Amino acid sequence: MKKPVYAMVVTPHPDDAEFGIAGTVARWTREDKQVIYVVCTNGNKGTNDRSLSPEDLSKIRKKEQLNAADVLGVGDVVFLGYPDQGLEDTSEFRKKVVRLIREYQPTVVVTADPYRRYIWHRDHRITGQVVLDAVFPYARDHLAYPELLDEGLEPHKVKEILFWAAEDSNCRLDITDTFDIKLSALRCHKSQVGHRSVQELEERMRKRYKEFAEGEDFELAEAFHRVEIIH
Repeated sequence: MKKPVYAMVVTPHPDDAEFGIAGTVARWTREDKQVIYVVCTNGNKGTNDRSLSPEDLSKIRKKEQLNAADVLGVGDVVFLGYPDQGLEDTSEFRKKVVRLIREYQPTVVVTADPYRRYIWHRDHRITGQVVLDAVFPYARDHLAYPELLDEGLEPHKVKEILFWAAEDSNCRLDITDTFDIKLSALRCHKSQVGHRSVQELEERMRKRYKEFAEGEDFELAEAFHRVEIIH
């Protein structure tokens, strides 16, 4: 059994977590809270560069994700290795997430919002739904995947879920002091943001997260839909 972590971030692709929650992750790790990343796909289709093979792109994006996690102080990164655009809501996928939840026993789980309407990457939608179901009720109930009990993985009750990219956000977290770290982590994903200058990326991101903080007593925020789980 692993030492319990504060937060488990389940990201559809390498780089999604950096856009969604890196500022908050940086704040948590500054507070000595342990964070783990679970990366569902290998990102092998996320490019406009026709000279890159899917295999080479996957290797590049794995290294980029590890570098970003290192910048943020993330303690562990688990790669599930599903192909980009290949996620399905299956018992196998759900069981892998349940196993990790029981293994790492996070207080908070973070992922993409599954209920964003219309234009939304299918991998994001499916990841959010699978993670939500894994948290409640599968990770909680001992009769769900009972074979996990044979591995010594007892049920675990997650206390809250944060969904990034939610259309009905109800939680804004201050990233004013960690925005620069978030940017540094984002810049690790050169295959995804390298076409933008450092200045352009900073201006676009600062504008976005300033809008999220509107009405708050801090300058920059990441926004989420927060669900507290009452067991």
